[in-house]
Amino acid sequence: MAEKRDYARLFDLTGRKAIVTGGSRGIGRALSEALAAQGADVCIVVRSSLALAEELATQLNAEGGDSFALQADVSKPEDAARLAAAVESRWGRADILVNNAGIIHPGPADDFPLDLWRDTMSVNVEGVLLMSQAIGRMMIRQKSGSIVNVGSMSGLIVNWPFRHAAYNVSKAAVHMLTKCLATEWAEHGIRVNALAPGYILTELTEEVLREHPDVVANHWAKGAVMDRIGTVDELAGAVVYLASDAASFTTGEIHTVDGGLTLR
Repeated sequence: MAEKRDYARLFDLTGRKAIVTGGSRGIGRALSEALAAQGADVCIVVRSSLALAEELATQLNAEGGDSFALQADVSKPEDAARLAAAVESRWGRADILVNNAGIIHPGPADDFPLDLWRDTMSVNVEGVLLMSQAIGRMMIRQKSGSIVNVGSMSGLIVNWPFRHAAYNVSKAAVHMLTKCLATEWAEHGIRVNALAPGYILTELTEEVLREHPDVVANHWAKGAVMDRIGTVDELAGAVVYLASDAASFTTGEIHTVDGGLTLR
């Protein structure tokens, strides 16, 4: 009789060191919790609300572990470098980077303020590049690592009737940057993939739901072939997969989790 294969171990992240930007609330919090649940230690990176991130780190360490919180603006080169130095000093390595931090400034393209355009690109695109460079250098030295960039279905389609061209363009750039880094860094044993969520229920979207239930019913839910919006837990499994050995032959993928919205 053939030996039974232990497929569950492919998703085991015990001992892995992970960094999650924007990791204290919403999607980022769920991703931090999911990685920790699989055994990883997590550096929870926030631009503000450090107390909330520290509270989450304490929660993740309740049953052991070495998760910690760190305040940094990923759009600033000096902050990305400081963060990488702190991670290397504490852990000596970095196995997983989840570039989740992002912002959105809605508005029509014809008179969209240039300063808001630049702010969007600074955080959503340059932040991903700077963090990937800073942590990627560590991964290159150790010849291993997995980077997961949080893009969006808005980087794949124009989700009309909403007007946020800057956000859409920034997420399309994240997807292409993902493919470029995957190509360049494969020789170093580093995999780079992107997660492209559809409409997901978070604190922010719950507020929109309360204020504009017609938008959610007529555009968010009805736009997906599954006829609903998703939950943060439904993204968590995808990130664990992309970060783990289960995806050891997967790189440069734009992993879409949108209930089939981009099929229409």
